[in-house]
Amino acid sequence: MTVSKYLQIKNFLLQQIEQGVLPEFALVPSENELASKFSVSRMTARRALQELAEQGIVVRNQGSRSTVASIKSQSSLLEIRNIADEIADRGHQHKAQCVSLVEMQATPQVANNLGIPETSVVFQSLVIHRENGMPIQVEERFVNPIAAPQYLQQDFNSITTHDYLTEIAPLTEAEHLVEAVLPDALLQTLLAISQHQPCLRVSRRTWAKKQMVSYAVLTHPGNQYRLGGHLTFT
Repeated sequence: MTVSKYLQIKNFLLQQIEQGVLPEFALVPSENELASKFSVSRMTARRALQELAEQGIVVRNQGSRSTVASIKSQSSLLEIRNIADEIADRGHQHKAQCVSLVEMQATPQVANNLGIPETSVVFQSLVIHRENGMPIQVEERFVNPIAAPQYLQQDFNSITTHDYLTEIAPLTEAEHLVEAVLPDALLQTLLAISQHQPCLRVSRRTWAKKQMVSYAVLTHPGNQYRLGGHLTFT
């Protein structure tokens, strides 16, 4: 399927922003410039810029050029990416700290999300992801032992859970739930934030060839994280 022209423009600008070619507050190419570059109408270019503005990635200024919005961490809502890769793409340093890695009996909530009986054993990992030394995500993940029997033997300080799981059970399906939450005492400590700091939480379930692999709860400090989404069709 051919990629729509306005999506080509969006993807081009997103790549320029993610790679730092267009840094924070930089002027974005005008509608006329984009129309000429991609051989499209100004209306098509305007649609691409408007959608980026609605996602908070660029700022549309009346009567003047659009600019790149204030930089916050950005992750695609419709794309599963390794947080280490996201951070590296911004030219920053990623570091993971595995706080715990244990076997446990599934709680009713975990069992329901993994589609297994409540008495089942699951693997649980708790990892803090840091960007340039600052906590940016607390990842609590529950894994189906059938899908990843060697999960507890991995060193998640040196490899991400995402990298490991996609290697042994390539992702074929995913489901997201996004919500705003206030941090409990544990999250306040792990993210080094106050009890009044809003957080963005993404609950994600993943499958590999119809088998449930994991249920992850990813919590980010709201003042340092922003979710956007774009689709690329091939």
